[in-house]
Amino acid sequence: MDSTTGLDFSGQSLEEPDFSNSRLHNGNFENARITGAWLHNADIDGYIGGLKINGVEVARLIDKELNRLYPERGKLRADNPSTLAAAWAIIEDLWQATVDRAKALPEPLLDERVNGEWSFVETLRHLIFATDAWLLFMVKREPRPYHPWGLPHTEFREGPKLGVDESASPSLEEVLQVRRQRMATVKELIANVDSKDLERHAEPPDEAGYPQRSETVQTCFRIILDEEWAHNLYANRDLGILEARLRAESAGSQEANR
Repeated sequence: MDSTTGLDFSGQSLEEPDFSNSRLHNGNFENARITGAWLHNADIDGYIGGLKINGVEVARLIDKELNRLYPERGKLRADNPSTLAAAWAIIEDLWQATVDRAKALPEPLLDERVNGEWSFVETLRHLIFATDAWLLFMVKREPRPYHPWGLPHTEFREGPKLGVDESASPSLEEVLQVRRQRMATVKELIANVDSKDLERHAEPPDEAGYPQRSETVQTCFRIILDEEWAHNLYANRDLGILEARLRAESAGSQEANR
């Protein structure tokens, strides 16, 4: 599939565009109006709020269905220290099970991208960066907390200025060592936070880091919980695809040897 980046259609009217079998990544559809669309077998993943389909506001329906499918998700809306601690315990359990699942696969597969998405190792690297950005930089106010193996979101181009080496290729175990350190730091921060701390506005400690906006400490923790849960979902989705492929290859090999 050919790849094109940086196209800007803002403010334009696209008549009869054909996006069949295309992949649109990191698209911005804020305030877009799509009419007469053919969405047969379309798969849309993203942050959804205020979305109407055929006149029906669907964000609340999607949120309710996700909570039904994944009961732990509704428990991640932490608003006080005790619910925050409980939410982080859920994240720890989810990722422990996912890492165990991943380790059952041949390690080269964990560096493989599935359908253009991050590999398993890259996903862990991204969560390291998210922790460094939203908790170490914003909450702890460390001016340069970014581990060189962290992986920013794809549209962020300032990684090298933060000391991030996106071209690095650490092994799974090397990444897991850093990941365990970061998760332990999150747990420690949660153990020492109180309700007043959660209401405090976190400000970037300098102008050279990421992110560059004011958020409450509670919001910073919620961003981390959202990142952790969503990427755990993506990781398990892709592990399932890799597992199915291995089973098919094994079955094909057995059939060929008969």
